[in-house]
Amino acid sequence: MKLVDMTVTEYLNILESDAPAPGGGSVSALSSTQACDLVSMVCGLTIGREKYAEYEEVCKEVQKEVKALGEELYAGIDKDTDAFNKVAAAYKMPKDTDELKAARSAAIRAANVGATQVPYDTVRLSLEGLRAMKKMAGQFNQNAASDFGVAALSFLTGARGAWLNVKINLPGVKDEALQAQFAKAEDMVAEAEALAKELYEGVRDSL
Repeated sequence: MKLVDMTVTEYLNILESDAPAPGGGSVSALSSTQACDLVSMVCGLTIGREKYAEYEEVCKEVQKEVKALGEELYAGIDKDTDAFNKVAAAYKMPKDTDELKAARSAAIRAANVGATQVPYDTVRLSLEGLRAMKKMAGQFNQNAASDFGVAALSFLTGARGAWLNVKINLPGVKDEALQAQFAKAEDMVAEAEALAKELYEGVRDSL
């Protein structure tokens, strides 16, 4: 069963078990998926309200953006666990002959790339979510200000958590060009931290 098809209780039970996956990567993707939905909710509470008519267009634009980001992040919840399972399966492949050893090594390399790509994408998508939020900062129904702030924090959790998963998998990526590409996630996290701080403090100071 996919993680996203489980009840909250089922998901939490498997998360707390000794099963190696789901782990931090799936949790990070879920955090940012929730952020997308929170931002969409704030937009929905603004659009169509006469009091906030001047904010309608920006909220419509951002809502469209976060819904698209949310679809990718939602898929990433299971993709991260699937990627980990492929790494584990690759290491269990037989290595009794040189041919089998070569096949195992190739499978491990490919699986490590996949296990790094998924959290890298979570970092990227989380940053895009924060950039979208920046467009509507202060331009939404202020009754939902706290929800907006939680969304910023949730995107940041997703970005930071996913970056840790990139870092732990990076040594297994032997292609130097890919290593350099994945390492750029650190700069994305730095931007996410700055944006989240600005957005969170803006909300905090408005309450």
